[in-house]
Amino acid sequence: MTDAGRVLVVDDDAAVREMLTEYLASHGYEVGSADSGQAMRAEIERALPDLILLDVQLPGEDGLTLARYLRERYDVGIIMVTGATDPVDRVIGLEVGADDYIGKPFDPRELRARVKSVLRRMQARPAGDARAATGAAPTSGDASRRIPMAGCSLDVASHQLFDREGREIPITTMEFDLLRVFAAHPNQVLSRDRLLTLTRNREWEPFDRSIDIRIARLRRKIEPDPENPQAIRTVRGVGYMYVPPAL
Repeated sequence: MTDAGRVLVVDDDAAVREMLTEYLASHGYEVGSADSGQAMRAEIERALPDLILLDVQLPGEDGLTLARYLRERYDVGIIMVTGATDPVDRVIGLEVGADDYIGKPFDPRELRARVKSVLRRMQARPAGDARAATGAAPTSGDASRRIPMAGCSLDVASHQLFDREGREIPITTMEFDLLRVFAAHPNQVLSRDRLLTLTRNREWEPFDRSIDIRIARLRRKIEPDPENPQAIRTVRGVGYMYVPPAL
């Protein structure tokens, strides 16, 4: 059985590009490669990938700048490839919207597992979610399917988040998974381990800061005052609790 999906490897190291291209292609992926931001844009124009493996330490435009560019324009999965001694880069990568990260040097099998995890979440989206990728406006019937979340609303069917004025707020697949889980478990304290299980992200460890970083990003998107969150509350020593707005 082969894996499905198109992956773009963006790395200035020719040996790394060749190794990843051969390894992923041997497991059924369609793989493209680029050695810079300019080459990445050309590859995207030729064929939009499902997921991009993006090295942080690129010459010219670095990977963090490119990740921000991608998240603002395309509905693609992003895995940051960072130096093992650069935890700050990992944190910033998640903050700008990457779906996951992996440190160099890495085991190709671990990287493939992370690729599969991100693609699985993206491919689980319903067909109606194509609007998010094209930027099409929501239809008149969408509002009836939205769940109020703080000052925003979440459309579970289309995997979209909207602000008070009905404008779409870009979210990553993991951010959507977290909002969906919180919406399904209101007023319940969920530990990090439970959140990882419910979002099907068991590749991470429950004490990994990744989930805290994503929740901080969500608070900036849905909370009127992210420094004093009322919707996604921290329960010290336990985890997080979603408190729905009063009707």
